[in-house]
Amino acid sequence: MINRNIRLLISSYIKEFPVIAILGPRQVGKTTLVKTISQSLKKKTHYLDLEKTSDYEKLNRDPEEYLSTYKDECVLIDEVQRMPALFPLLRALVDEKRKPARFIITGSAAPELLKDASESLAGRVYYFNLTPIGLHELPSNISLKKHWFRGGFPKPLTLKTNELVSAWLDAFITTYIERDLPFLFDVKFSPIVMRKLWGMLAHTHGNLLNAEQLGSSLGVTGTTVKRYLDYLEGAFLIKRLPPYFVNIGKRLVKSPKVYINDSGILHHLLRIENEQELMSHPSVGPSWEGYVISQVIYAAPRRIDSYFYRTQVGAECDLVLVHGNSVKACIEIKLSKSPVATKGFYNTIADLKSKNNFIICSADVDYKTAENIIIVSLPIFISKYLPTL
Repeated sequence: MINRNIRLLISSYIKEFPVIAILGPRQVGKTTLVKTISQSLKKKTHYLDLEKTSDYEKLNRDPEEYLSTYKDECVLIDEVQRMPALFPLLRALVDEKRKPARFIITGSAAPELLKDASESLAGRVYYFNLTPIGLHELPSNISLKKHWFRGGFPKPLTLKTNELVSAWLDAFITTYIERDLPFLFDVKFSPIVMRKLWGMLAHTHGNLLNAEQLGSSLGVTGTTVKRYLDYLEGAFLIKRLPPYFVNIGKRLVKSPKVYINDSGILHHLLRIENEQELMSHPSVGPSWEGYVISQVIYAAPRRIDSYFYRTQVGAECDLVLVHGNSVKACIEIKLSKSPVATKGFYNTIADLKSKNNFIICSADVDYKTAENIIIVSLPIFISKYLPTL
């Protein structure tokens, strides 16, 4: 089992909050993490998996009576979005007896897209997002290249062959399209259109969103495309990286960039079968850019927000890290082992008056240029520089 860095943080917050919610895509390891955390609690625990018919029926008959039986224990409820009516009840039970660690719940959808979730538990719950396994969490026997190619879901990361990885990812994507997404958000859509959309997102990975153009290719409206993207982002499968807006009197790009969060899913959709094919594939550059962005976001402190920056006159930066209104770092991402800063990056630094500027590349380096730009590898940036921002 690969240890998750977030475990210690959750263990400290559970001593203060009555409800802890751990959210993330399916198969990312939420159940394993919850069971590990529960073993360290100083109180009894009771586990329910709402994907099991027997556990679902236990709660469905009379949830208030059932949960009241365990008021002195920590109740672990897996895949809580299967029973949205629980959220108001959890609020009432917590208010009757407001003690830390009353409930630990997991879910596979963002709370703002779940009926009654965020409003019902406001002020009583602390949300954690469990991402796929990040570079900063890798054991020493898994290389960066393997992680980049296979992605961060625990199962494909540890399977013996790439053929098994491909089979797992194919089943994962099919299940999400045909069952999970319609169930998570209680919606109906065309599985064929959704599958085609995933394929288009893979081929336009890291590009500016043009919903109307995507819709035209799919035979649907741009509004429908945006709704489908809401579902994919709400299920933690894609990231719409927003542009950074500042009042500098320049014409700024306003559309977000769209990335598939997990590089393993991306490569499967692109039909890339091994690491060697990846390095010669036309999409290797966008893939590296998305991989770096995801790993930085996974490892960044929760107070850091992420953006990109681009103006109509040529200033451009792949990743801008911001705290409040303060730009903490501008980052350019290059696959080259001997990268050179572009004019657009220099213009971004001037526009944003950034003091911490980096080019993250694929070489194992860490040095500063005459222009005070740090050229650095991804592992060194995450371990050395990111915590200081």
